[in-house]
Order: sequence, then structure tokens, then C-alpha cells
Amino acid sequence: MPKVYIKTYGCQMNERDSEQVARMFSEGGYTVTSHESEADAILINTCSVRDQAEQKALGKMGTMMHKGRDRKHVVYGFMGCMAQSRGEELFKAVPSLDVVVGTQKYHKVFEYVDGILQQRLEARMDDPTHSLRGGSVCDVAEEEGSQNTIRDHTHKSYQASAFVSIMQGCNMRCSFCIVPDTRGKERGRPISDIVGEVRHLAANGVKEVTLLGQIVNLYGRTEFPRIDGKSPFVQLLEAVHEVEGIERIRFTSPHPIGYRDDLITAFTYLPKLCSHIHFPMQSGSDRILREMRRPYKNEKFIEICEKMKAARDGLAITTDIIVGFPGETEEDFQASIDTVERLQFDNAFVFRYSKRRNTPAAEMDGQLTEAEKESRNQRLLEVVNRIAISKNAALVGSRQQVLCEGPSKTNAARLSGRTTQNRIVIFDGDADRLAGQLLDIQIEESGGFSLFGTACLA
Repeated sequence: MPKVYIKTYGCQMNERDSEQVARMFSEGGYTVTSHESEADAILINTCSVRDQAEQKALGKMGTMMHKGRDRKHVVYGFMGCMAQSRGEELFKAVPSLDVVVGTQKYHKVFEYVDGILQQRLEARMDDPTHSLRGGSVCDVAEEEGSQNTIRDHTHKSYQASAFVSIMQGCNMRCSFCIVPDTRGKERGRPISDIVGEVRHLAANGVKEVTLLGQIVNLYGRTEFPRIDGKSPFVQLLEAVHEVEGIERIRFTSPHPIGYRDDLITAFTYLPKLCSHIHFPMQSGSDRILREMRRPYKNEKFIEICEKMKAARDGLAITTDIIVGFPGETEEDFQASIDTVERLQFDNAFVFRYSKRRNTPAAEMDGQLTEAEKESRNQRLLEVVNRIAISKNAALVGSRQQVLCEGPSKTNAARLSGRTTQNRIVIFDGDADRLAGQLLDIQIEESGGFSLFGTACLA
């Protein structure tokens, strides 16, 4: 039985796409392995949002090819956003590469890889001295209906939660972002199909789903009508909320554009919606937001956050912030710090601006040095971390409801789970008995970014 190794870099959408590919290989008779050294096919799925992710992927592929140089039959491939963006040029960057598959062709990966592998294995049987290299596939074409192909899941031990892709693509044109070019235009799946997938997950013991979309709250806006003043996305939330067995619903990532009152109000009557939103701010400076082509002002972003907090007591808000965008002055940067202090985010991902080719921002004047970007990155992180650590410390002594996800990734002898506010909690217990269960945990200690406690079991 052949084996496939799949390495994923980047966002939750990439993880979900890789899961779909893994499912197709499993159905095709392959074993999905976590050991690259024993794989007959090696695939890397990575994003193009930041250059660092691309360089990691290229470096990892080079390392694996070198280690496997004596296993001539192995098929190597890239898939995802970097594959979509670079296409044929990846064969020049990585001469022994076999497969490059874009974001709308995940459902074709198994066919391409298996075809090449079977040809090589047959050739080796006929003539052991025959060269097994040669022959490649590059498919980065658009395909209508591709958003409907990410729908299957692989069974995982102790699976309490799952990602559900509800759409592909993005119609926004932020000046720093390459995603519209790599993911295509917005395309939403029918609500009935999504709900059917969620029902299937619930029947297999999943308690929590995270709905994924590049701009998730704009789901279906060009395809499906508003009903009773509710957007297609709110209609979807209501439909998923009715699925028996699902206890928690998350979604990521929304955009201030399209974040209307119907979505805010949903948090007042849909209790399964988790008390957490990840809401990218990007900058606290109106001038920089304008240069980023983010069509809102900082005060509008703040207004939405404050409305959300009023709609749901204890709501946690996390965010994304870019520092060192071209032309960002110290005053612009301070505006981001001021907004973080004002809104008291529960946490934030802080990114140094990274040039992406074929984006307007890459050609802008006023590019900052790496040293200046790093300095601002560290200064903002100090503020973000101080607030996050303080908020976690304030929870010591409280009782929190946690969805147990199974053994902790950092210490398999203990269990891990998340609160409805998406805070990680570590505790002791039997994974076979507690995984997938909603538990009350008495919080006894804060480790800064993780909480530690004891399960309150009857």
C-alpha cells in the first residue's frame, strides 16, 4: 500500500484543504503517514500571504528531496496558493518537482500524483535501471464549482471540532494581499450542502465547527438573497445552529465591510455562537487603512467591536495587525498602539509587512527597513502580550466551560481544550473518557497564554 505525506503551512483554510486531499488519498488506497522518509508521495500545501511561508515551504521541499535522493520513485508536489501564484516557475526553482496544483484543483491532486507514481512503479518493475524522473503536471486553471469540492473529512482520534469550508475566493483588493489572485473570486456553497456536512460531522461526534471563508461574513452576497433583512451568512449561522449535536459554532475571518447589525444581533439569540471573534484590524491609522485599500475608518472598526461587546457579555476579540506598511510613520504606528489599548484585544497576531509580487503595495514609495519593521513588531507585541497575560491572570479562581480536544500538543500526558472565548486550558484526565466533552474546569493557574485547572467531574 503506497503512502503519502502532506505538510501544511499557513491558515486554517489550508489545513481544511489538506484534509480534503488526505481523504481522497485514503479513499484511493493510500496510507497517510506522518513520516516523510517512508512516503511514496510528498506534498506541501502553503500560502502566499507572507514570503516567510513560501521560503519555509521551498526549504522544506529541498531538504526532503535531499534526504530521499535514493528513493527515485517518490513523487513531489506543491499545492495551494504558492502553487497557484508561481505555477510553472516552481519547476525551475525546484528541478525535481513533479506536480504543481492550484487552489481550484485540490480534487485533482490524487489523480495527478497517483498517475505519475503508478507509471514509475511499473517502469521500475520492467527495467530497474530505467530513470524514473521526467514527466510533470501543472494545473492552476480556474474551475467552476471548485468551492463545492472541499466537503469531505478524515476521521481523527478524539475529534471534538472540525473546520467547514463555506466559500472560496475574495472580491476585495487590499493593496498588500495576493489572495484574490490565488483564490479567485468569491464563490459560496449552498446552505443545504454546508448543513449536510455539519450534520455528518455531528453524527461522528464533532461538537464544534468553525466556518471558514476568506471574508466569511460576505458569504453568498452575490449569489443568495437577503431574507427578512438577514444576510446569507446569518441565514447560514441560523441553519447550522439547528443541527442537533453541535454545541459550538465559530467562524473566521470576518471583514468590517459587511459586518452589519444582523450579524451583531445574531449573538443575542444564537447561544451556540462562541463568545469570540477574530476580527482583523490591520492598522489603527486611517491614512494607512486608505493606502491598504481597507474601505473603513478606524472609528468604524472600533464601533463594530463595541457593538459586539454590548451584544454578548464577555465576548473576546482577537485581531490581525500589520506593522511597517509602506509609508507608515511613527504617528501611524502609534495609532495602532492606541487602538489596541482602547479595545483591549484578548490577543493579536502582529505581522511585519511583507512584499508580495503583483500587489500595489510592493511598488509603493516609503518601504521601511526590516530593522524598523522588526522594532515596531516587538513594540506592539509587548502591548498585546501585556493585555493578554493580564486578562488570563484575571480568570484564575473562576470556573470555565471547556471543550476537551484530547491530549495536549505540548504534553501528551495532560489534556487540552478551549473556552468559548478560545482560551487554551490544560488539565488532567482520561482522554478516552473526556475527549469531545464539554467540561467545567476550575482555573487554578495562568501560564501567561495558557490556563491550567482541574476538571469538576461528578
